[in-house]
Amino acid sequence: MTALSKEQQTEFEAAAFRRLVAHLRERSDVQNIDLMNLAGFCRNCLSNWYREAAEADGVAISRDESREIVYGMPYGEWKDLHQNEASVDQKAAFELNKPHK
Repeated sequence: MTALSKEQQTEFEAAAFRRLVAHLRERSDVQNIDLMNLAGFCRNCLSNWYREAAEADGVAISRDESREIVYGMPYGEWKDLHQNEASVDQKAAFELNKPHK
């Protein structure tokens, strides 16, 4: 494996994150519950991880701000435009797959 500097690793990770976010913005047809059922994370998880990383570095970002970074618009606006009611099957799959605490 090619040895990467810490700076290169950070740059490449940031580029991959930006590409993932852009892809999810383009695929608004993919619902968060579908992502949760298939991959165990969704757009909200990404926004939470972003906010947690900022806070770990001493930067206060609100939940709404981090969601807007991931969704590309205010979360409520995205929901109004793109979110559908989850089907019975989607809800059942979510209940089977969700982490139990």
